[in-house]
Amino acid sequence: MNEFELINNYFLKLTKNNPGSKELNDDVFFDKKNNLVVSVDSYNESVHFPNFKYPDLVIKKSLRSSISDLICKGVKPKFYFISGSGNKKNFTKKNLKLITKSLRNEQKKYNLKLSGGDTTNSNKVSFSITTIGFSNNIVERNKAKINDDIYVTGNIGDSYLGLKIITNKIKINSKLKKYFINQYYSPNLPFKIYKYLQKIANTSMDISDGLISDMIKLINKQKLSFEIDINKIPISNMLKLYLNKYHKKKIEYLFKGDDYQVLFTASKKNRKLIKNISRTINQKITIIGKINNKFKNNSILLDNKPINLSNLVGYLHKF
Repeated sequence: MNEFELINNYFLKLTKNNPGSKELNDDVFFDKKNNLVVSVDSYNESVHFPNFKYPDLVIKKSLRSSISDLICKGVKPKFYFISGSGNKKNFTKKNLKLITKSLRNEQKKYNLKLSGGDTTNSNKVSFSITTIGFSNNIVERNKAKINDDIYVTGNIGDSYLGLKIITNKIKINSKLKKYFINQYYSPNLPFKIYKYLQKIANTSMDISDGLISDMIKLINKQKLSFEIDINKIPISNMLKLYLNKYHKKKIEYLFKGDDYQVLFTASKKNRKLIKNISRTINQKITIIGKINNKFKNNSILLDNKPINLSNLVGYLHKF
């Protein structure tokens, strides 16, 4: 049973008469009456991060991936709560100082306030982070429209390559190694776009489990389909350098997740506005495809030829 089957079979019925839960099919809880937006995420050693060798980087990645849930809804994150599990080997004085220093830097960078949490003893390290913001609206999933453009912010693929390096699955030169490991632990969030998403996007979410997996989730309750062009998916100059130097294919690095960029759809009439916003906030925003009607199958194009979608699915928790 995968995570979504578990939710739908056992927990969905508990949300009856609670519209803010969005039927457990969105990134956040939204209480429109009280303008309250809440996200909850868990991060576990050997699942969400390979080890606890760099505690300051692990906590940075965990917090950034949590606030990403609010950013992609067009909401500014304001408060966070953090619960941590570990033991005296993990939570040494040195490590705790590194963790708190990292959190302090993130609070300053994103104007966040720590507001509570919990600590427990455990053999493996894990964190649970709750992030809270306030807004009278959000950009929900499953609000795409036929002929919408599909957009992504930033670049895709760097984090996955960083993970492969950290887990010793590939070896590359030191300059590239340092860059990609940093991209894994310090995702470059498109923070400023939260101010504009509610004006430009019909539907939106962040990319955590993989571009294709999350695109499927973005419209999973709608009778629509999507078409994405691999050649249009933006990648960094460093990833281009790596692909050329080591004779690798772009497609191998695009769909594994951990990008924490915003995936959204918008009307074609907003193209000029989105270009202006991109320049204003100095944020790369790229059209990678379009929304089609239900009579077409989801498709991924490479050099204008469709490729097998089943090989491109990202991460999925199984129980």
